[in-house]
Amino acid sequence: MPYTEDLKQLIKRVEATRSARVERKKRGEEYPMLSLKEREERLTKYHPDFVKGARKEIRIGPSKGYAISPEIVDLLEAKSRINPDRVDLSRIDHETDILILGGGGAGTSAALRAQENGVKVILATKLRHGDANTMMAEGGIQAASKGTKDSPYYHYLDVMGGGHFKNSPELARTLVMDAPKVLAWLESLGCMFTKSEDGRLQSMHGGGTCRKRMHYAADITGAEIMRTLRDEARNRAEDITVLEFVPAVELILNEYGHCAGAILYNLETEEYLLVKAKAVIMATGGSGRLHIQDFMTTNHYGATGDGLVLGYRAGLKLNFLHTVQYHPTGAVFPEQAEGLLITEKFRGAGANVLNLDGEQFVNEREPRDVESASLIRECAEVGKGVTTRTGKVGVWLDSPMIESLKGAGTVEKEFPGKFILFKRYGIDISKEPMLVYPTLHYQNGGLEFTADCETAIPGLYVAGEVGGGVHGENRLMGNSLLDITVFGRIAGENAAQYAVNKAKAGTLTLDHVRRYHRELEASGIKTDRISPMLLPDYSNPDVRSRQLTARYQGTIR
Repeated sequence: MPYTEDLKQLIKRVEATRSARVERKKRGEEYPMLSLKEREERLTKYHPDFVKGARKEIRIGPSKGYAISPEIVDLLEAKSRINPDRVDLSRIDHETDILILGGGGAGTSAALRAQENGVKVILATKLRHGDANTMMAEGGIQAASKGTKDSPYYHYLDVMGGGHFKNSPELARTLVMDAPKVLAWLESLGCMFTKSEDGRLQSMHGGGTCRKRMHYAADITGAEIMRTLRDEARNRAEDITVLEFVPAVELILNEYGHCAGAILYNLETEEYLLVKAKAVIMATGGSGRLHIQDFMTTNHYGATGDGLVLGYRAGLKLNFLHTVQYHPTGAVFPEQAEGLLITEKFRGAGANVLNLDGEQFVNEREPRDVESASLIRECAEVGKGVTTRTGKVGVWLDSPMIESLKGAGTVEKEFPGKFILFKRYGIDISKEPMLVYPTLHYQNGGLEFTADCETAIPGLYVAGEVGGGVHGENRLMGNSLLDITVFGRIAGENAAQYAVNKAKAGTLTLDHVRRYHRELEASGIKTDRISPMLLPDYSNPDVRSRQLTARYQGTIR
């Protein structure tokens, strides 16, 4: 759907201020950055994490008393999808050295490194191999390249500063120190990053960075990385078995308390499958499809926080889940694309964020949480948001400004994914700005783990968005694709070494599920909810009221 006439009239205000803004940009004059005090004040007053009702205490489990998003608490305070008393643990459907739960960038990176360390791998994924938030990541991957004025030292400072200096220092250190090595590894596998004519990787700024270290593949960086990893894993099919449409619904421990496999659920046949393994890697991704506080989301269809539920029920603590990342620029118009990620690369390339009157009101390279809070403030308190005919509100992202700064054709060349998508709706983003608003994007926290990707449960490893601590209370652009590849590789290698040298065989058990159910009862929590959710439910209340109640009780094997 092209812009309506009333929106086109408002775009003229953006056009009226563009030439002056371009000239200021060319002179190196930037909209002033907020001070640290101003940032904290803006976050406290406008960021969704701080609104009334944004947090609820968990009443059971190893992180009892920890206040996080109510939507996640509801998943944790729920019963298992399986009845442990009716599962025959002697009937093993698959057996392997390493079981990886999740087929995105973290899981696939782990599979490759585990296979290279001489073990057999089963990679089980909820949807198709590669259906993950990795595919949705657009802007780039951070790494301090050689031959520049950058270094892991500056990268580390940016990571810690972006996370409000709450990050796990060891996790942040591992992230930045392994970054150059991971970038070289991806290139060696055939990942095609955007390069200059002399063959050097192109780089740019991201929000909260002090150096240009954002490397990218046009505006489809995540898709390019996922393509590379997936193809490489499929070329190693002799040692890496991929099971699609089989999400995990419960971890299996053994009599020693070590992780020894998982129960999977086949979405097509509705069968339960028992997989025995010497080690398990949790790489199930994030939880954007919970639509925390009813925000639209950039996340893929299967991002329902499954790994949080399974790890927590097995005894792992949670951290940093009291913060949620809202990407500042999610599409508001057309509504068919609502919530779609509009990469930060647009702002890094020079596009201003503007209000109803075409005025810049925030520096476009503030950290994501500050940028999001500023957009919300402009729409809510200042009252200068742009409202569509259906009541949606947003601000303008002046993508045509990039053409004025860098020449005609730059937007189509540098942002082909978004250029093509908006063209389908009759909008040329090289000539018309995009209407945007913050959208639920990233799970800052997750399960506790170490820099070796180990957890408190021997044999259970964590990699990617399901883990917490790397990014502290806010992640910077380009560090998610780095996170999944750095820690995916580490998890794969260390899990393989554990499987070969340390794994201890023992009787399989689901006693942790029984204990969790007893704790639910003892805490007075009466619920018909079951978890993990597996897939979001978008049917309307009237339809849900006419569905069979049994659907919400779960299938018991």
